[in-house]
Amino acid sequence: MTAVDTGTAPLTGRHAVLGVTGVVTLLGSLDMYVIVTLLNSITNDLGIPLNHLERATPIVTAYLLGYVAAMPLLGQSADRFGPRRVLQSCLVVFAAGSALTASAHSLQLLVAGRLLQGAAAGALLPVTLALAGRLFQGRARPVALGSVGAAQELGSVLGPLYGAGIAALTGWRGVFWVNVPLVLVAAVVMEFTVPATASPEQGGPTGRRRTDLVGGALLAVALALLVAALDNQDPQKSVLPSWGLPLLLGSAVALAAFVLWERRSRTRLIDTRRMRRRPFAAAMATSFCAGVALLVTLVDGELVAQSLLGRSSVGGALLLMWFLTALPVGAVIGGLAGRRLGHSVVAAVGMAVAAGGYFLIAAWPLAALTARLGPLPLAQTDLVIAGLGLGLVIAPVAGAVLDSTDPGQHTTASAAAVISRTIGMLVGVAALSAWGLHRFQTLTAHLDMPIPGTSTFAKAWPAYQHALRVALHTEYSDIFRVTAVVCALGAVCALGLSSSTEGRRPIPPGPAGTVEPSG
Repeated sequence: MTAVDTGTAPLTGRHAVLGVTGVVTLLGSLDMYVIVTLLNSITNDLGIPLNHLERATPIVTAYLLGYVAAMPLLGQSADRFGPRRVLQSCLVVFAAGSALTASAHSLQLLVAGRLLQGAAAGALLPVTLALAGRLFQGRARPVALGSVGAAQELGSVLGPLYGAGIAALTGWRGVFWVNVPLVLVAAVVMEFTVPATASPEQGGPTGRRRTDLVGGALLAVALALLVAALDNQDPQKSVLPSWGLPLLLGSAVALAAFVLWERRSRTRLIDTRRMRRRPFAAAMATSFCAGVALLVTLVDGELVAQSLLGRSSVGGALLLMWFLTALPVGAVIGGLAGRRLGHSVVAAVGMAVAAGGYFLIAAWPLAALTARLGPLPLAQTDLVIAGLGLGLVIAPVAGAVLDSTDPGQHTTASAAAVISRTIGMLVGVAALSAWGLHRFQTLTAHLDMPIPGTSTFAKAWPAYQHALRVALHTEYSDIFRVTAVVCALGAVCALGLSSSTEGRRPIPPGPAGTVEPSG
């Protein structure tokens, strides 16, 4: 076994591992967010009309579903089979999913490709976090873990602009074709940099740690049934499809079975027995609410820019950059403020600020970019407010997760926070899209589309287009109002975060490489 395998690699070797795994983590994160600027081009190419965008919702949710369903299982599988083998296998599947997405000429194949991409990308973050935790010790470990987290967060900042930029040169299919050589090169580089096995004392293949296949499968089934229940292809009649309520019930049953299994299983996705449960639960809930707001902003903000403001995909991405640039700025401020004020105060203020930003966004007029507030146009100002608010939450949530968990679970718990946020993104965009599209269909049910070639077409067409724009504006305004309410709920949840570990007995690390006791 080499020095890298035991976690005592020289500085350059450890940083090579961190570098290559960080790059592929960034690539997986990028592909989660590129879709927001490509959605309009994809729907046009596949012949999906503007008034039937409900058909395009699975393009967004498929990746998220695969991501959150695969992350817990594949993260634990790396401990059993070795990080290099799992990462390389996932990169090959990611390349296959990218090729399928890029070549798809039907919605079904495209959704299947996105699902494969998401499932493969689900392993990248937890495995990279685990490697960073094993290869870096002492003061270097938080920096290494922070670098991985930064790569994950950078995807949300760069993803929309990255997708718009490549699509402007090659079309939307080129965004996915370029993944194939990139990930295959990364898989080859991993052969010479990433350790083949995990350290035995960290619960690797020679240890006794097992993979919670049943728990992961139950969670995946619960999420899949929930997404299917919200996938309404005929929103004109109701918010949910005819099969919606039975599938929602099935999702609730699967989720209850997951909770019961996790309480009794000897091997768990995350062990809640060695943690401070209240701040950890508050962190998960706050992260969930932030995830809802994040993806709703990216998806609906881009659609507003293109459908109401007449922006191109690049123009829409540039508008969103005000929001995305404010996120890391808020994260830095939140980290600094958290030292003095504590996790609860900073996170609660951040979610409250975000709620105010979304209430302002919901009040945008149709010609939002022509209204001015101070030195910036109204739309940009409100997006900055929302972005700063959500950014303030990042560091307090991460800090609360680390403060409330056993040091041996830090990487798993950090991944759980990402899973919670991604589930929020998944549920938020699915639920709000289902409700918003039903709202749009209700608002336009009385409209009759003018028939080309008739004597009244020239006069009726502009009025019809204006009525559609008004309906879209009402739909998006309502969605952002709901998002503001979700952020307000997130502010309440954030009050449960532990502000610090002072005055509390530290949680001692459990014995490494042992079978967890039964619950």
